[in-house]
Amino acid sequence: QVQLVESGGGLVQTESSLRLSCVTSGRTFSSYAAGWFRQVPGKVREFVAAINWSGGSTYYADSVKGRFTVSRDNAKNTVWLQMNSLKPEDTAVYYCAARFLLNDRTPRYDYEYELWGQGTQVTVSS
Repeated sequence: QVQLVESGGGLVQTESSLRLSCVTSGRTFSSYAAGWFRQVPGKVREFVAAINWSGGSTYYADSVKGRFTVSRDNAKNTVWLQMNSLKPEDTAVYYCAARFLLNDRTPRYDYEYELWGQGTQVTVSS
């Protein structure tokens, strides 16, 4: 079974950058599409970005397009979320998710994902 562990969160200032990592343990992560979501207490979980199994297809929420980049290295069992030009409204707990999916789809709804990490806190101060 594939397990997901996020890291890389922290407290940064506006316009700073952070890179989140999602490392998987288990076999055949290369068969999984991956996504990033975020959640603020009291609000619904929000889609951020997704990447297909090969890394050839990506999709972003409008709120992060042009600032965030999702990438992966299947040989390292790792998916990254590079976050640039961070804003206070990006403050949230960020979650990595994965779903067994061998096509170009980039799922963008949380119910489409089978596996979730524990989350990592990102706080952007103004």
